[in-house]
Amino acid sequence: MSLSSRVLARWLGLPPPVTRAVRVRRGIAVTARDGTVLRTDHWEPRLRPAPTVLIRTPYGRAGVVGLVSGRLLAERGFHVVLQSCRGTFDSGGEFDPMRHERDDGLDTVAWIERQPWFDGNLFTYGPSYIGYTQWAIAADAGPALKGMLTAVTTSAFRDPTYAGGAYSLDTILNWVTIISNQGGSLLSFAYKQSRAQSRLRRALTHLPLSEVDGLLTGREIRFFQEWLRHSEPGDPYWELRGNPDVARVPAPVCMVGGWYDIFLPWQLRDYATLRAAGARPRLVIGTWTHADLALLGVSMREGIAWFRAALNGGARGGVRVHIGGRDEWRDLPDWPPHSGSTAWFLGPQGGLAPGGPGGLAPGGPGGLAPGGPGGLAPDGAAPEARGGAAPGSAGTGGPDRFRYDPADPTPSPGGPLLTREAGRTDNRAVEARPDVLVYTGAVLDADVEVIGPVSALVHLTASAEFFDVFVRVCDVAPDGRSENLTDGLVRVLPGMFPPGEDGVRAVEVELWPIGYVFRRGHRIRVQLAGAAHPRYARNTGTGEPLGTAARLQPVDYAVFRDPAHPSALRLPVGGA
Repeated sequence: MSLSSRVLARWLGLPPPVTRAVRVRRGIAVTARDGTVLRTDHWEPRLRPAPTVLIRTPYGRAGVVGLVSGRLLAERGFHVVLQSCRGTFDSGGEFDPMRHERDDGLDTVAWIERQPWFDGNLFTYGPSYIGYTQWAIAADAGPALKGMLTAVTTSAFRDPTYAGGAYSLDTILNWVTIISNQGGSLLSFAYKQSRAQSRLRRALTHLPLSEVDGLLTGREIRFFQEWLRHSEPGDPYWELRGNPDVARVPAPVCMVGGWYDIFLPWQLRDYATLRAAGARPRLVIGTWTHADLALLGVSMREGIAWFRAALNGGARGGVRVHIGGRDEWRDLPDWPPHSGSTAWFLGPQGGLAPGGPGGLAPGGPGGLAPGGPGGLAPDGAAPEARGGAAPGSAGTGGPDRFRYDPADPTPSPGGPLLTREAGRTDNRAVEARPDVLVYTGAVLDADVEVIGPVSALVHLTASAEFFDVFVRVCDVAPDGRSENLTDGLVRVLPGMFPPGEDGVRAVEVELWPIGYVFRRGHRIRVQLAGAAHPRYARNTGTGEPLGTAARLQPVDYAVFRDPAHPSALRLPVGGA
C-alpha cells in the first residue's frame, strides 16, 4: 500500500484495505474481434480467489486514474481490469464515441473469463462515459456479471446531446476539448486545457457550428461533425452507436446521480425502465454536479459496498436523496416518491401563486385555493417582474412580452454543466435583462418541500415558427439573492404544440427533477426566456440546419396568463 493511496483513501472516506500487496501488469494486449488491440492494465491483489472489476475508459490509465481506479479498488479485494477505449491513448483504432463499446466490451469480458485468476464474479464501475461502456454490455455480458456501479451517466447519449430538442453546445464543446487535449501527462493536459479556454469562449459564440471544432482544436473532429448532421430524432446513425436494452439487464445496478448533473433526467429514465422490468436498483442523488470531486468518494464507497453485498446475495435497492434547503438525506420508497403536484400560476405584475391563473378563485386549474402550500397571502402578491414585461401589460389581463435576439442570446448562469461553473449561482444579473420574464411568489410563512419531476405549461405566441422556451426555477433568499434550482428548455418546431383558434400555443417544458425545501421567509421564482446560451446552442429563428445555420432572426414572444390561458409551473409538492 503506497503512501499516496493511504492519503487518497482517507480523503475519499473508503473502507479499510483488505490487502497491502498489489501488483500491476501494464499495457496488456486484448485483441478485439476485428483485430484491434485494446491496451489494458491488470491490478492484482495478492488474494485468491477475488472478484474482478472491469473499467473501460477513454480517459487513460496512468497516474491518478490508475491510482484511483486501479490500486484503491485492488487494495479492497478486487482484481481491476482497466482498459483504454478504442482510439484513446495507446489502444488501436479510431475513437468513435459509443460505436464500438458493446463489441469491444464483450470481447474484453470473454478475455477476462479465460484468465486463470478470474473467479467467475465480474463487476463494472465508473462515471459518465465510463458508465455508458457498462450499459453497452450489461444485457449481454452473461451470468458472470454480478453487479454494476454507474455514476452521473445514462444508457443512451442521443437525447442528452440534443436536450429538449436543442444542441447541448457547452457540454459537447468542453468534452471535445478534453478528448483532444489528453494523451500526455497530467501537467501537460492541464496546460493545454488552460490555453484552450480563450479559444473555447470564441467557439461558443461562433456560427456556423460546423466551423467551431476547427477553431477550437485546429482540425475537424469527425464525431462532432456527425452529431451536427444527425440531429433528427430517429436517425439510424444513433442506433448504430448503441441502444442498450436496459430492461434486459439481469445484474443488480447501483446508480449515483446529482441534482445538477447533465445526465440526471435520462439516468432516472434508466431507473424507471429497470423498475418497470421488476428490478430493484439502488439510486443515490446528491447535490453534486457532473465534475464534482465529492462524487468520486461517494461512488467508490457505494460501489465497494454494493459489490460486496452482491457477492453475498444482499444487494437490495432503495432510493436515497439529498434534500437541499434543509441539507439532509432522505430515504424514499421509490422514485418519484409520489405522483402529486401543485400548479403555481403566473400572475399579473410578475406574481406567482398557487390557486389559479391571475388570482382565480378556488377551483381553478390545479384545484388549489389561495392560501395553499406555503401559506401565501390570498392575493398571491409579489414584487413586480424584474424586466421583461411590456409597458402597460403588468396588472392587466394582457400578455407579458419580450424579444429574443439570437445576436445577443440570453445567458444561463450555473445549472447542469460539465464545467466548474455548474450548480447554483446568483441569477439577479440575468433576471434584470429585458429578454427575461420573472415571476415571483409571496414570502413563504411555512416551508414548502418539493421532491420529484418538475414541468411547466406556458401559453404563448411567437413571431417565428422556430423558437425555444426556457424555464428556470429559483429560490429567492430574504436578502434578494436568487439561486437556480432546476430548469429546462424545449426547442419548438412547426407542428409541435399547434396553436389554438386564437393563435396561442400551449408549450410543455420538462425541467430537471428536484429535491428541495423552500424555507420559510424565502420566495419561489420562475424565469422565462427564449435561450440559455451557451448551454444550449442558440436558436437562430430561421429553421436552417443545425450545423450550417448562420442567419439570425429575432423572435417576439407574448406570454399569456389569463383564465383561458393559465401558464403555470408544476411542482411536486406532496407527502414523500
